[in-house]
Amino acid sequence: MSKHRSFVSHLECSATGKSYPAGQVHNLSEAGKPLLVRYDLEALGRAVGKEALAARRDGGFWRYAEFLPVARPENRVSLGEVETPLIALDRIAEAEGTPAGRLLVKDEGRLPTGSFKARGLALAVSMAKELGIADLAMPSNGNAGAALAAYASRAGLSATVLCPADTPEINLSEIEVQGATVIRVNGLINDCGKLVGEGKAARGWFDVSTLKEPYRIEGKKTMGLELAEQLGWRLPEAIFYPTGGGTGLIGMWKAFDELERLGWIGAERPKMVAVQASGCAPIVKAWEAGEEHAPLWPDAHTVAAGIRVPVAIGDFLILRAVRESGGFALAVDDERIMAARDEVAAREGLLLCPEGAATFAAWRDAVERGWIARDAEVVLFNCATGLKYPLPAVTRSLDRTQPIDWGRLANADA
Repeated sequence: MSKHRSFVSHLECSATGKSYPAGQVHNLSEAGKPLLVRYDLEALGRAVGKEALAARRDGGFWRYAEFLPVARPENRVSLGEVETPLIALDRIAEAEGTPAGRLLVKDEGRLPTGSFKARGLALAVSMAKELGIADLAMPSNGNAGAALAAYASRAGLSATVLCPADTPEINLSEIEVQGATVIRVNGLINDCGKLVGEGKAARGWFDVSTLKEPYRIEGKKTMGLELAEQLGWRLPEAIFYPTGGGTGLIGMWKAFDELERLGWIGAERPKMVAVQASGCAPIVKAWEAGEEHAPLWPDAHTVAAGIRVPVAIGDFLILRAVRESGGFALAVDDERIMAARDEVAAREGLLLCPEGAATFAAWRDAVERGWIARDAEVVLFNCATGLKYPLPAVTRSLDRTQPIDWGRLANADA
């Protein structure tokens, strides 16, 4: 890997294209829009090739250091990241009439803190360390806050996380025990975000909210780099992505553009499918209406807490990627999300989180509607381990001191 060097050339407003200097502290652009990190791809391409990457056996997403903004290796904050596997759902595929190896899950639950939020927050914290920022804050529905807490503690930085009051208890406890200050708020994540903004002025916090700093997107970009490499430097026909703030979808779209500019992949792109819950589907509504922005979704509710984001600052970037790819946005209801989780767990042994299960339910819907071919190669993103979420109660029991009716037990198993 390159040492003590970054290939970042500048930052760029995603709406106006205005350039901002690298190596300085930034939140949003002057236009109030997300900043995108731009690289000297010609120099990057001279420094590393596909063969060199293949020779790197470990390091998880830090293997792609040249594609990332951290200049000094000692500022890379790591908790032992791994390459997340692609798992074929072949038993289900066979029943659905889909060829083996065509329905794949990228299981991000294998990362530190058990979710794909580790990618973005590892980069945000590493860049905070590099830029001398010491006090971080963010709103979170759970998993992002846990990742911030872990990586901030690892880096010796302070972190504060504001969560909706109904955030799963496991997430709240995880954030607290990993060293951050976690605060419940009687509202949704956008309400928490407003309070972080106020605290930024009152307390001097640095806001690491989704897309309000430039580097979480660079961490999530590694999902696209990793997926392309796992598939032999080609891309699947469709990617189903659970979409709240949409950082990962935007990041992957950015990764594919950079890889094409390097000549590592061609111009073909997967259909990017933004999956939401029917109780909180602002991106779906905007896509269906042909709008560029998605207004605030009222009374947002869903069991898939990670995609309960009533308004996204990067809405236009999500919709742009979906439309440019020939993809679509699709919502599924909570009942079907939980049924999908249970089906994949029972038939394939893979325990998806509710947000990941939503992508499976959406894939089945899309096939039934004819939006995706039944034999298309599809990647579903499972964004976190299902062990972080409430699971069904187990009520069957045996009294070892009494005679056991084994026939009745067999009937109960059936």
